Amino acid sequence: MAPTAGPLHVRWLGRVPYREALAVQESLFRHGTDNHLLLLEHQHVFTHGPRADLGVNVLVEPASVGAELVAVQRGGDVTYHGPGQLVGYPIVSLPAKHGGIGGPPDTTAHVCNVEQLTIDTLAELGLPNAGRLAEYPGVWMDPDGPNPRKICAIGVRVSRGRTMHGFAINVTTDMRYLRDYIVPCGIADRPVTSLAEEGIDASMADVVEIVARLAALRWGPELERQDIAWHQRPQDLSAFSRGEGPGRAVRTAADHGVSSEPPPDRPRAEPVRLMGRLASAGVDRSVAMAERKPEWLRPKVVHGPEVLTLKRTVRDLGLITVCEEAGCPNLSDCWADGTATFMVLGERCTRACGFCLVDTNKPMAPDASEPQRVAEAVVRMDLAHAVLTMVARDDLVDGGMAHVAACVEAIRLARPATRIETLISDGKGDRTSLQLLFDVSPDVLNHNMETVPRLQRAVRPSAGYARSLSVLAAAKLAGLTVKSGLIVGMGETAEEVDGVLADLAALGVDIVTIGQYLRPTTNHLPVHRWVEPHEFDRWKGVGEGLGIGHVEASPLTRSSYHARQSADAIETAVRIG
Repeated sequence: MAPTAGPLHVRWLGRVPYREALAVQESLFRHGTDNHLLLLEHQHVFTHGPRADLGVNVLVEPASVGAELVAVQRGGDVTYHGPGQLVGYPIVSLPAKHGGIGGPPDTTAHVCNVEQLTIDTLAELGLPNAGRLAEYPGVWMDPDGPNPRKICAIGVRVSRGRTMHGFAINVTTDMRYLRDYIVPCGIADRPVTSLAEEGIDASMADVVEIVARLAALRWGPELERQDIAWHQRPQDLSAFSRGEGPGRAVRTAADHGVSSEPPPDRPRAEPVRLMGRLASAGVDRSVAMAERKPEWLRPKVVHGPEVLTLKRTVRDLGLITVCEEAGCPNLSDCWADGTATFMVLGERCTRACGFCLVDTNKPMAPDASEPQRVAEAVVRMDLAHAVLTMVARDDLVDGGMAHVAACVEAIRLARPATRIETLISDGKGDRTSLQLLFDVSPDVLNHNMETVPRLQRAVRPSAGYARSLSVLAAAKLAGLTVKSGLIVGMGETAEEVDGVLADLAALGVDIVTIGQYLRPTTNHLPVHRWVEPHEFDRWKGVGEGLGIGHVEASPLTRSSYHARQSADAIETAVRIG
């Protein structure tokens, strides 16, 4: 199969719930044009195509063995995905079956291509006797011998020349799920096996390395690859999240009027523990705390009478604005322009992100009067564009999404002309919870990626790259205008940011913000470097060149900076288009 003109975007995503990966696949399948290969493990799940005979081929109640049962639009009967199994999803564009333009794609050739990728991978790992079994799809050990055994399942979907779903190679898989709990692929008279059972001592990283390299030869012609960091505990929260003190304020926060200095009777905290994670992700240097910020990071803040009036309104109504809470350098600019960002659901977060100043003590119950108070503030402030952001509320069943939805509805009732943007947490990836917000159709749905895959677990240990992609994908599939953002200067490379922009563009994300990270306190992640203004200009060009409708990128850009203008630009593009 001839490769496409662009690179193959390969992502090692770690262990991802099946439904989250499916949302990403579906969005890449519908909106993308570049070739992508998602590599990951799943939590225990049985999936089946439309023609599966579940009564015969599912031998246990899935929940009894800790697994989900999910129906999908692909070929094949029931199969299993879980830890120790490398799952690959090539979302690629196929050439026409007989060449030329506009003809039907060659689905059979694609399946053979996926099989051959696996066969070549196994050969490099020391299993040259892998091949095809004429009557069944997939890759088999000793297909011509007396005991053929399946080591890789394959099931794909092709529509309008675009593919999704893919292959699953058993590396160190718990084979009970394939032998005792289902009849895999409905094939009762053929056994299954794994690399480990075939005597190959290979790590998941070993297999990913080979698959990624060989896949680029088929769907490349070159490889653009990013991995989430390997071998890190995703729930190892940082020191500042466990009541060990807020740390000493540093210049990057103090320059913006943020008071983070601990009380005199509280001992100063030790430096942030996430430094070890940064080091394991390859970040080994940082800007000295005493170093003076460059001139382009020194905002000129002027609080005119209109801003002071708005501050009084916020105080009178007992509201919190993230503009003030985070010491945003753009407060006076945005408020004077008729845009403000309210932080709902309290001021205590259940997450422990390495860059964020928000309090992480136990949160209070949601205030049922908050939607009305936010709506009243929008009316009093005569806001053209209101942004509702939220603390993460993992303590709530719906992650707080119903409360945010209630705020949207209250604003719409009080001031219908106001455009409403919601900047949300990931809701633990729960589609039912997210749908509560999607159903009220905020004008813009914003969820930040924050950083590149390699740094995710250092920067935000309770979140994940794949999950954030799935939130954005689900919002796009729901027909919303979708926005995301990055903070840079924490140790990422320019090429890694380019790759994230490629991912966001492929999902159909409409707006992206990119700004410089500024360290709030000594107990937060250090600044790796000051990113120069011309680099932000370049990323704007890269993102918009990839098809993102509007990229707002500058050293002092924050998620809500020029939010009204960004949304205006997208609305104008839609009308013209």
